[in-house]
Amino acid sequence: MDGPVKRRYDTSRRQEQARENRRRILAAASELFREKGYAGTAMPEVAKAAGVAVQTVYKAFANKATLLKAVFDVTVAGDDEDVPIAGRDFIAEIRAEPDAVRKIELYLDHLVGVAPAVSPVQLLARDAAAADPAAAEVWVQMRQEMLTAMTYFSAELVGTGQVKPGLTADDVRDILWTYHGPEQYELLCLERGWSAERYGKFLRDAMVAAVLA
Repeated sequence: MDGPVKRRYDTSRRQEQARENRRRILAAASELFREKGYAGTAMPEVAKAAGVAVQTVYKAFANKATLLKAVFDVTVAGDDEDVPIAGRDFIAEIRAEPDAVRKIELYLDHLVGVAPAVSPVQLLARDAAAADPAAAEVWVQMRQEMLTAMTYFSAELVGTGQVKPGLTADDVRDILWTYHGPEQYELLCLERGWSAERYGKFLRDAMVAAVLA
């Protein structure tokens, strides 16, 4: 019995060590990307900051673009747990709310909370896409995921019966997708110095006026 027990124990330790390495790599990469940008951050630097071998970084993340996408995902979710955004509590709260205005407000409560951390990562991917094909693929993936999320959100709003007459679900999706883009945060908060709260109120008023009767 000693052999199998030891193997299970060793496997458990290796898995926990891999998770800890992943957390440290993501934390180090997040800080370096923000300080030095995408092009200025090298994988060996990430490894050094995380206290792991560079081979460990490449084993967990195939390339720098994949690492950037993982940083984005963790920043959006708030953790590295294997729970999709659709399964998070704040999404369940939005889906349970019957009023369309309140659905938008609940969604923006979450967006405004994460935007100061998430939007700069999105903008890094956008800017890196011009010179790095792998980053371009990640940027396309981010945009598609956002579009998919807004497709579901559009369906939620249409289901309330409170959407403006004449707007299709696709119309609502495209409007929400446009306001949701990091470009709005870039213009208003990074360039014009708006607070996250003022940015959130602007999005709330704009979305309600654009899609709700």
